[in-house]
Amino acid sequence: MASVAAASPGIHGIHRRRGPRLLIAVVFATVSLFPLLYMVSLSFQPVGDILGSSPVLIPSHPTVSNYSSAWSQNSFGHYFANSLFVAFATVVITVVFAALAAFAFARYRFPFREVIFYVFLASLAVPSVELVIPQYLLMSKLHLLDSLLGLVLIYVSANLPFSIFLLRGFFEAVPRELEEAFRLDGAGTIRVLTRLIAPLSIPAIATVAMFTFNSAWDEFPIALTLINSPAHRTLPIGLSLFIGSHKTEWGPFFAGSVIATIPSAIAYFAAQKWFRSGVSLGGVR
Repeated sequence: MASVAAASPGIHGIHRRRGPRLLIAVVFATVSLFPLLYMVSLSFQPVGDILGSSPVLIPSHPTVSNYSSAWSQNSFGHYFANSLFVAFATVVITVVFAALAAFAFARYRFPFREVIFYVFLASLAVPSVELVIPQYLLMSKLHLLDSLLGLVLIYVSANLPFSIFLLRGFFEAVPRELEEAFRLDGAGTIRVLTRLIAPLSIPAIATVAMFTFNSAWDEFPIALTLINSPAHRTLPIGLSLFIGSHKTEWGPFFAGSVIATIPSAIAYFAAQKWFRSGVSLGGVR
């Protein structure tokens, strides 16, 4: 009984410390989610309510006409498909090349290995805006201007440094004894990577895939610079077409923004189990 009584103050102290933390978490969650919820609310409001003098959080006369207008105007569905293609192609190529590079950095010794690795990391410090003109000139030389393939190549190059950094930490944590046992059974390098290293590094791979998908899905300045023809426009460019110099279609714009948010939300919720462990373990390593 005495030990229970002695432990009670400690338990109560823990609960008292959790209270302020929970309150702070709720406040931050509310501040973070409010713009998203307000955007969803505006997407169901008629234009008169959106442009009213006072903001309306709960639509008095909700309508789905904004969604039908957004999807049917400005070839929105075609731009959506282009963005899906670019995002998925970027994810696949980035994961494959990042895994191969990370495996080489983690398992092999070769001249200037660390120098090359840190040069990759140093590229993360270069603002992406400063690379727009060099990327434009490079794509022009390669005859890849105004093409989805050009966008994919640029997005892959932008996501590779962080992806290699994260995957290398996970690959180095896989015991070498397991790899040696695989090789004794006759497994080659590719089989070791695909059958041993990759399955044990699913949290890191899922994290890389989610970050890569979101960055390719939301990217606007490079797509706006490289893409000229309507047939190759991506979704962020399509959303910008709702904003005009004289008239802005706010209802379809907010509805299109909600539609554009759905794939990113699906990617996060699909990968959140591995994303949490991937970020935490990657930070420790």
